Amino acid sequence: MILPDRRKFLKQSAGFAATIGLANVPFSSLYAHRKNVAANDKVSIGLIGLRGVNWANLRSHLKIDGVECAALCDIDQTILNDRAADLEKMTGKKADLYGDFRKMLERNDLDAILVGTPDHWHTLAAIYAMESGKDVYVEKPLANSIEECLLLEKAVQRYNRVVQVGQQQRSGQHWNDARDFVQSGKLGRVSNIKAFLNYGDRNELVKLPDSPVPEGVDYEMWLGPAPKKPFNKNRFHGTWRYFWDYGGGIMTDWGVHLIDMVLLFMNVGAPNSVMSVGGKFTFPDSAMETPDNQIAVYEFDDFVMTWEHTQGIGYWPYGMQHGVAVQAENGLLLIDRNGWEVKPNQDYSQEKKENISRMDPVAHQDPQGNSRDLHALNFINCIKSREKPACDISIGVNTAINAHFGNIAYRLGKKVNWDHQKKEFINDPEANQLAKAHYRKPWELPKL
Repeated sequence: MILPDRRKFLKQSAGFAATIGLANVPFSSLYAHRKNVAANDKVSIGLIGLRGVNWANLRSHLKIDGVECAALCDIDQTILNDRAADLEKMTGKKADLYGDFRKMLERNDLDAILVGTPDHWHTLAAIYAMESGKDVYVEKPLANSIEECLLLEKAVQRYNRVVQVGQQQRSGQHWNDARDFVQSGKLGRVSNIKAFLNYGDRNELVKLPDSPVPEGVDYEMWLGPAPKKPFNKNRFHGTWRYFWDYGGGIMTDWGVHLIDMVLLFMNVGAPNSVMSVGGKFTFPDSAMETPDNQIAVYEFDDFVMTWEHTQGIGYWPYGMQHGVAVQAENGLLLIDRNGWEVKPNQDYSQEKKENISRMDPVAHQDPQGNSRDLHALNFINCIKSREKPACDISIGVNTAINAHFGNIAYRLGKKVNWDHQKKEFINDPEANQLAKAHYRKPWELPKL
């Protein structure tokens, strides 16, 4: 059952979390030493999309007592076969294999589905899974358009399913500790927050000619609702997110994670307005459509948030590759996946002829446990308790649309204003058009 006290939850999970530090222990050994559970407590899962992050999600779920993977699905037969072999080596068990996830969803013995497809497939895969009676762990961003995000929220309400969005920092204790500190008021008035990423080690995406579809790849299924285009390696595995048809670039990749933390710290929803500038400045001849440099400014009622990312150049002024900087009246809170700290603001005292700190500093606080593993554990617990997970649908929707705001403002080259009640842009047909999903027939958005 889900525990309301987070620290009590982590203490209860200590045995599970301890496996995180066993980096040199084969996964098969960790899996073999899980505790046996009653049949009613077992959870059977299936995967849609087997590369990268979704495979990491599976490994996290398989560390949990009673969780088994019964089905794998991918449109690339080579990857499907390789992952099937990997799974059998890790667990000693075989999974059923599928090229079309709709066939997998016909099964009645699956409790949950992990969706790790390219972004343009998240909506249909998640809604079809909910419709078939399954709970869903869906990777971030929740969807590739604002319209799809809002539709997914309706689907959760209609089908009454547990949906965990893969913004795993919501389950990271040090992020929540930093939230508590910000909301304690010790920092004083918060006026400006910066979320940022610097991909200094990323190289140019060199333009490539279109080519034949690789053997064993169902490219038509991979495209799905996206526009029909010839196969190009740049628009496929790994780098698809840099093309608007399938993803939103760095903004909806890392931006979602870090903007989510700003929204968590400040307990806010959508901004009033957003403006954004950027372009392909580091690699002007790159094949990618999304910007390699971008700054987006979000205006909330009483503070400003900026998102900034760069590719191929050095580090950000704070000396951090990524993170959030909370700039406040009394001090500066800096946080990334490696921990957090607070640096006090200084006032010069004429009387004492020295600088006086406005608050006590907070020494660097290290992370506690692995947030991806804890996010998976939270999801499985919620499947059993039917409570809301750490990153439920409302959080996933709010964060994703904030990221889409930044991209829409960038693509239009103007400030956009949001109507909180109508959930649309104010007097802006161009922006509202970009907020919609444009599906290729025969695929269409479900009617809910």
